Amino acid sequence: MAASDLESKAKEAFVDDDFELAAELYTQAIDAGPATADLYADRAQAHIKLGNYTEESSQAPVKNVEPPVAPTVEDKEDVANIEDTPPVVEPPSKPKYRHDYYNSATEVVLTIFAKGVPADSVVIDFGEQMLSVSIEVPGEEPYHFQPRLFSKIIPEKCKYQVLSTKVEIRLAKAEQVTWTTLDYSGRPKAVPQKISAPAETAPRPSYPSSKAKKDWDKLEAEVKKEEKEEKLDGDAALNKFFRDIYKDADEDMRRAMMKSFVESNGTVLSTNWKDVGSKMVEGSPPDGMELKKWEY
Repeated sequence: MAASDLESKAKEAFVDDDFELAAELYTQAIDAGPATADLYADRAQAHIKLGNYTEESSQAPVKNVEPPVAPTVEDKEDVANIEDTPPVVEPPSKPKYRHDYYNSATEVVLTIFAKGVPADSVVIDFGEQMLSVSIEVPGEEPYHFQPRLFSKIIPEKCKYQVLSTKVEIRLAKAEQVTWTTLDYSGRPKAVPQKISAPAETAPRPSYPSSKAKKDWDKLEAEVKKEEKEEKLDGDAALNKFFRDIYKDADEDMRRAMMKSFVESNGTVLSTNWKDVGSKMVEGSPPDGMELKKWEY
């Protein structure tokens, strides 16, 4: 298999978090030749993910070494001077492009500030918890960004867009948690809090009681039965009688009842609108009684 094919399969394995397979495929690609610096660098990245920090140094090519020469007095003095000199710590190399990100409830938006790069020079792959970004513009130093992400994503829902001033990548969250960093190595030990939706109105609390639970439907039925069987006298009985009829009457019957009852001063109650609708209803007192009008 050609070295380029092995390199492609190694990158796929790296994106899928299979770092052991990726390291093996990078080794095969190096053996197939030509062994480029990118292949060694990518294989070293796979070994770092596996925690094999000394593996790469043992596999890297070794230049021919001349036989050792016995140090002179001057050499020993130089070594002593060097040992007395504090070591110079070189600052980490600055990445070619700056990046930044922000959270929303459902996604993380990553921005790589790569200005004016052609869209066909940008290759982005998404894994379950991996992101691989490669920007290779002819004649320029290539850019590779392959972090293990803070949390899992949904690869098929992730997308990116190459704009004139930047590359915008939208990572769909598998869990609605706040990413406090982009890389998994900076993830805190404590489990991140989920971003929860606004709580709905809480149900009315029920309080425990030492008494037996009441059957409210049964109690309501008993009250209605008692009301129905209740025996009333005088005006109370008349009002109940009037309410019972009025409750089950249609609109014409109700109009007839109201008109006849009011116009007759409470002595006539008719449900026939055709009979009372077109005339004045005269009062009809019980036998032996006389109807009198009030004078104001």
